[in-house]
Amino acid sequence: MPKIKTNRGAAKRFKTTATGKIKRKKSGLRHILTSKATGRKRGLGKSTLVAKSDEKMINRLIPYG
Repeated sequence: MPKIKTNRGAAKRFKTTATGKIKRKKSGLRHILTSKATGRKRGLGKSTLVAKSDEKMINRLIPYG
């Protein structure tokens, strides 16, 4: 069985936690920040977990991550 290639774009965007869950950054913090509230921007800066329904798909992209 040959090794599976890691999707490099996904490897840069997602990290696997010690328990096997997948961590991701939130979107919406690049530009047009003046119209967003301070608390909202603070929340967008924090990372979050990928939805359970999407985990299987991302695990295929980062098999060794």
